[in-house]
Amino acid sequence: MEKDSLIQKIWDDVLAILKDTIVKTTYDTWIVPLVPHSFEDNCFCVLSGQNLAVQIIQKHHKQISKALSEICKKDVNFKVVYDEDLHKQLEKEKQKTRKEEQKEFIKNLENRINSSRYDGLKQMRSECNLNLKYKFDNFVVGANNKFAHAVAVAVAKDPGKQYNPLFIYGGSGLGKTHLLQAIGHDILFNKPNLKVKYIKAEEFINDLVNSLAKGMDKAGDKNKKMNEFRNKYRNIDVLLVDDVQLIEGKARTEEEMFNTFESLHNSGKQIVFTSDRSPDKFENTPDRLKTRFQMGLLADIQVPDIETRMAILTKLANDNNIRIPSDVIEFLASVYNKNIRELEGAFNTISAYSSINETPITVENVKKIIGYSEKRKNVTVDGIIDIVASFYNVSTEDIKSTNRAAKTAFARQAAIYLAKEMTNESFPYIGDCFNRKHTTIMYSHSKVKSDIKTDRHLAEDIKLLTEQINA
Repeated sequence: MEKDSLIQKIWDDVLAILKDTIVKTTYDTWIVPLVPHSFEDNCFCVLSGQNLAVQIIQKHHKQISKALSEICKKDVNFKVVYDEDLHKQLEKEKQKTRKEEQKEFIKNLENRINSSRYDGLKQMRSECNLNLKYKFDNFVVGANNKFAHAVAVAVAKDPGKQYNPLFIYGGSGLGKTHLLQAIGHDILFNKPNLKVKYIKAEEFINDLVNSLAKGMDKAGDKNKKMNEFRNKYRNIDVLLVDDVQLIEGKARTEEEMFNTFESLHNSGKQIVFTSDRSPDKFENTPDRLKTRFQMGLLADIQVPDIETRMAILTKLANDNNIRIPSDVIEFLASVYNKNIRELEGAFNTISAYSSINETPITVENVKKIIGYSEKRKNVTVDGIIDIVASFYNVSTEDIKSTNRAAKTAFARQAAIYLAKEMTNESFPYIGDCFNRKHTTIMYSHSKVKSDIKTDRHLAEDIKLLTEQINA
C-alpha cells in the first residue's frame, strides 16, 4: 500500500472512532474537513483550511491521539496545521456549492408552486405565514438541540402519523421558532397538497378577541364570526403554534385552543407547539388542555455549548462572505452564551458597523461596538434582583411575579434599570429573568432613566444600590 493511501486509511479509521465520541456539530464542522498530510517521526499531521479549527481541535487533542494510538497499536503524536492553499480551495468549493444549492432550491420551489394550489411565492408565504429563512438546512445542530431537531424532521417527513402533538420548549432565542417554521417549509415543499398554518399564540388570541368583538356589533353576526374563526384554524392539515405559553390564564382562548386541538387531532392532523417552558409548568392552565399538550412528545432545547455557538458564527460568516478572525469568534461565543438570537444580532451589528465605518473586525473594536465591559461581566441579573429585593424589603419572587403592589412595582423597575445598566445582557434576556416581554423591560428601563433626572429620592436609591452591587 502506498504511503499516501496508508495515511488516508489510518485517518478514515480514526474518523470512524471520533464520529461516536465527539459532538456531531464539532465533528461535522471541524473534524471532517481535515486533510491527512503526513506521518513522520511518530507524528501524524493533518491540514485545515479553517484557521479557527487549529484552536478548537486542541480541545480534542487527547481524543484524537488516543484514536490514532488505537489504530496504529502504539503511542502516536498528533498535530493540526493551518494551510492557506487548502483554505482557498475550500472557499471556492463553498461558493460553488452555495450557487448550486440556490439554483436547486429555486428550481424545487418553482416546481412545488406550479404543482400545488399556490400560484406564486407571495401567496404561499402569506397564506402559510412562514419566513423563508427558517429551514432545516440552515439550522445548526448541536448536543443542545439534537433530539428536538431529529423529531422535528420526523414530523415533517410524516405529519400526523407520529409525535402528535409535538411540543418543543426552551428559553428565548434558542431556535424553537426556526424548527417550527422549518417543519412547515419541509411539509409545504414535499407535500404541497397539505394546508399548513403557522401562527404565534398572540395572533390566535387577537384573532379570537376580534371575532368576538365583531360578532357583538351585530346580533346576527355572532355565530358567523366565530364560525369563520374556527374554520380558519380547523380546516387545515398542519397547525404550528409558536409561544403557546401566552394563552395561559386566558380562559376563553384556552377553551378555543382545546376545541381546535380536539378537532384537528381527532382528524389525524399534525399539531406542533413551542413554549418557553414545559406544560407541567403551566400553573394556570386547565388540566384537560395541559394533558393534551403532554400526550404526544415533549422535546426541549438547551443553551448551546461554546463549540456550537462558534459553529453558528462561522456559518453566519461563511454565508455572508465575511472574514472574522478566530479570536473574535471565540470572544463572541463566550459573551453571548445564553441566546442564539442575541449571538446572531451581535454578528449583524458588528458586520454592519464594520462595513459602514470600514473598521477592522478585532476583539478590541468588537468590545466597543457591543458595549462590552470586563467590570460588568461579573455582575449578574439575579444578583442585582437579590440586592434590590433586600434593599426595598420585598421578596425576589414578588419582583419576578405579576404582583402590582406599589412597593413591589417600584423595586421591580429599579432592578430592571440596574440590570440593563450594570450587565452586558440584552433586553430579551433580562425579560426572561423577570418573566416579562422585552418590550416591558425596555419601557421600565426608559421610565427609570427619565425619572432619576427629576426624582431626587429615586436617584439616591439608584446610587446606593449601584454601590452595593459593585461592592
